[in-house]
Amino acid sequence: MKHTERIVIIGFGPVAASLIEGLLPGVSAGTIELSVISAEPELAYNRVLLAEVAVGAAAAEHLNMVDGQRLREAGVKLHLGVTATGVDRSRRRVHLAGAAPLAYDRLVFATGARPVIPSLNGLNFDPHAESALPAGVLALRTLQDAHDLQQILSRRGRVLVLGGGILGIEAALAMAQAGHQPVLVHHGPAPLGRVVDADGGRLLIGSLQAAGVEVVSGVKATGIHTAQGFTGLATDTHGIIAGDGLLISTGVRARTELAASCGLETNRGIRTNKYLAADTEHRVFALGDCAEVDGHPPVGLLAPGWAQASWLAGFLLNHRAPRPDGPSRPIPADLPAPVFDTSDVLMLKGQGLEVTAAGDTSGGLFDQDKQVVVYADPANGRYLRLVTRDAVPKGFVAMGLPRTAAELVLAYERGTALPKDASTLLRLDDPADQSPAVAPGPGDQLCRCSGATYGEVEHAVESGCTTVTEVGESCRAGTGCGGCKATIEQMLNKLPVPA
Repeated sequence: MKHTERIVIIGFGPVAASLIEGLLPGVSAGTIELSVISAEPELAYNRVLLAEVAVGAAAAEHLNMVDGQRLREAGVKLHLGVTATGVDRSRRRVHLAGAAPLAYDRLVFATGARPVIPSLNGLNFDPHAESALPAGVLALRTLQDAHDLQQILSRRGRVLVLGGGILGIEAALAMAQAGHQPVLVHHGPAPLGRVVDADGGRLLIGSLQAAGVEVVSGVKATGIHTAQGFTGLATDTHGIIAGDGLLISTGVRARTELAASCGLETNRGIRTNKYLAADTEHRVFALGDCAEVDGHPPVGLLAPGWAQASWLAGFLLNHRAPRPDGPSRPIPADLPAPVFDTSDVLMLKGQGLEVTAAGDTSGGLFDQDKQVVVYADPANGRYLRLVTRDAVPKGFVAMGLPRTAAELVLAYERGTALPKDASTLLRLDDPADQSPAVAPGPGDQLCRCSGATYGEVEHAVESGCTTVTEVGESCRAGTGCGGCKATIEQMLNKLPVPA
């Protein structure tokens, strides 16, 4: 007779939610006793859309990714607002703050990542702990952060966004679109400094300013000023930059402290083998933003995390743990490891601003081993820097050229050659030229958050899905940032109208 296997998941973000869904058949069948520990009091929600909640464009409940009542009725034990304080691997117990320990047969770390807080005077900097931030300073990683930012904005407060990456830019654009006056503060010559060159950076700054975002570049921040709340950012380069709130967007770091404290190996994340196992007995696993899988650091995207969750759910369902007093079992040598390839394509859209970038755009115009094409039309907000080798794109930055960018993404990810005359690509964005672009194939990625392909969405539509929500429930397309919803709607609208 098979024993009921006790599985404990630490963390309850989108990746953990996906793993829980995959394990429900075992829970319903009574072969798995599933417990989930979450330090946050809320059910799993979509962090990508927190800025939408902060500016009032979306309600908090619209971010929910699970039905709590359904999970509880299925038998899942949810420990919300409870902090895991330690793991005793020898006795296989998870210690909790203010509650009795939980015993496990298998343990899954899905602890995600925490924001990187820069070393500034006035901030309680600790890279390995949840930093206690002063009033008016936040990182927009939780629903509470979104509500705090909403309060600042409701007072028509001036919000500084510290960090020139895509998340900071998207938050600033969301605030500007809602009628606020955000200030994007960053240390480099231009935002997105890792992907845009000098000319592209100047155009990006101009486009952000046109969208209502004030940009302050070349800033060396040293500290914060507070007086019953945040009042300004101290710098060596620009004096005091006044503000009523500071949104920190300077990257994230995997939460590994709990794993390290129980003897698991950590580096850029909790180290696992290719099967997501973090220990030699195959009782402890890690996935998502907290896991360094087979030497690969966390990538911070939903698609690979969901792919890992899907594989791990299947593995746990089909490869039972030994009894509590039994020896470990080796993973079958012929078992395929999870596949979670990711693309490095970056897309930024908002307030009439469109930026797409990928690969390596370094190189001079007259390099012998690569070809560099540059097109600039600053008056119309258009810019392209394309690097190819043997006509195959190796990197590009495209601004204000959506159809050209779409063509480049397909060629870049497929590894296919472009036309010998690369300037012909620019005609795709000529309003007078209606020539069709290359149609994406079934295997091409449509949703960059979930990894869903055009073929998967087409199958969902053909299977009877009639709304974006239904498509998302079928294949997860459109459930991340929402940038692909317009494309999904176009595919839905090709269906015949019911009589």
